Amino acid sequence: MPGDPANSFPVKAAVLAGAALLCLTAQTALADTASQDRIGLGKQLAMSRSKGNCIACHVIDDGALPGNVGPPLMSMRLRFPERAQLSGQIWDPTARNPDTMMPPFGKHLILTREEIEAIVDYLYTL
Repeated sequence: MPGDPANSFPVKAAVLAGAALLCLTAQTALADTASQDRIGLGKQLAMSRSKGNCIACHVIDDGALPGNVGPPLMSMRLRFPERAQLSGQIWDPTARNPDTMMPPFGKHLILTREEIEAIVDYLYTL
């Protein structure tokens, strides 16, 4: 029967499922935009001569006037499959190598944790 509440359940379920899918799609789109913004910030910090300055010591694919003291920043996901390891390397590289020339960006408050995570996001695109 059309007025029977039992018959309206599939329609309500379909509407709710559609609404949930729409919300999930919108969240994914917002997350992608946020991710792109964070990657952009990470790149800006890596190239900035006044903040992260990764380019001063490392060759980066699209960087101008790179240094050659450190290893080239390429294939970063392969080299650092654990995100925490790469983040830790930027935070305090002296933990793994006390004789490194790389400054401890986090430990010395040169970069914030959020800035380091944005740089990691960018480096993972290389």
